[in-house]
Amino acid sequence: MEHKNSKGQVWYREPMMWLVVGGPLLVVCASITTYMIAAHQPDPVLERDSSTESQRVGQPLTPEQRDSLEPAMKARNHVASPLVVTDK
Repeated sequence: MEHKNSKGQVWYREPMMWLVVGGPLLVVCASITTYMIAAHQPDPVLERDSSTESQRVGQPLTPEQRDSLEPAMKARNHVASPLVVTDK
């Protein structure tokens, strides 16, 4: 026996029911899909040589490394500098 609401419709033909149930159902399906993708295609682990890594720490940057960091340093300094307001 099917349950009918006050309009005489069965529960699965009610649009509001699908709005309430559809959102969480969509999130559950998306999370299961994301988990399946992550489980079957994991990111590779990067191997680091600990001896060369420990020697590099604390060493001055080479000119090539310094040049590659210049845009980031400019952005960091721009954000960190105080706002100067001049009265005209």
